[in-house]
Amino acid sequence: MTHVMVKGSNIQLDAPGIRAVLRWSSGPGAPDVDASMLLLGPDGRVRSDTDFVFYNEPRHPSGLARHLPKTRVAEGLTDTVEVDLAALDADVHRIVIAASCDGGPFRLVQDLCVLLYDTTGPQRAPIVTFEVRPDTGHETALICGELYRKGDGWKFRALGQGYATGLIGLATEYGITVDDVEGGDSDRTAVPAATAPPTVAPAVAAAADPGPTSAYGYPLQAPASGHVPAQPAYGYPQPVAGPVMPAAAPAVPPVHQQPQQGYPAYGYPQPVAAAASAPADPSFTLPPQGPQFQPQR
Repeated sequence: MTHVMVKGSNIQLDAPGIRAVLRWSSGPGAPDVDASMLLLGPDGRVRSDTDFVFYNEPRHPSGLARHLPKTRVAEGLTDTVEVDLAALDADVHRIVIAASCDGGPFRLVQDLCVLLYDTTGPQRAPIVTFEVRPDTGHETALICGELYRKGDGWKFRALGQGYATGLIGLATEYGITVDDVEGGDSDRTAVPAATAPPTVAPAVAAAADPGPTSAYGYPLQAPASGHVPAQPAYGYPQPVAGPVMPAAAPAVPPVHQQPQQGYPAYGYPQPVAAAASAPADPSFTLPPQGPQFQPQR
């Protein structure tokens, strides 16, 4: 009987060995999917890098965990890992069944599922099927599920937890050295050693160094022998005077700032001057004055 599982559910396993098959539909633009397996100790991490079984390390040193070649089936493609649970060391407490894809995120992978088979029984029907659906679609690695000890037996939990950092991010999460995931030291690119700065000949260095300069970039003349620059109060050094700069030509105000004829400051209009008066008439006399201005007799 096949148990169809949902995310977060678990089931007791009676099989002494489990074959986990990842299956997905192939098609144009679909990335390739790889199955892998991590054997974890009591602390939730691998005991050594050899506990990571994947396409570059397809067989555990104990021979009890293996990665099998990919196969094409009617439903699509499969990639498989298997483990002999009954023969594992007692310090292996958990086994992570993972998937990673190369060439794009898991949103481009269609119909991804994991099927568990009993390695000692008939292969006609799986024990468990779990349709793996990523949470965001941007994941490039997924923990499809995990096998874990429960009393004297083993159970399987359906997970579907994703990583956007690919197989390397998943492996380092459980204590794997990244170099081993990438294929070992042979695939690494050597980093060139840092080189010392080039040595400059003294004559060239002297010619290139103009000595102290002023704030304007002109070289300063060295003081005469025995001369001590004046020190102001509190012992702070006296600023070195720069070279005498030629007097600047008088600034010409911009046209819009030049005073205009007939207009004083601020732009107010100049009062119009009165027209010149005609010459005085010699026959003109003032009218008689009031009594207070008449001479007294």
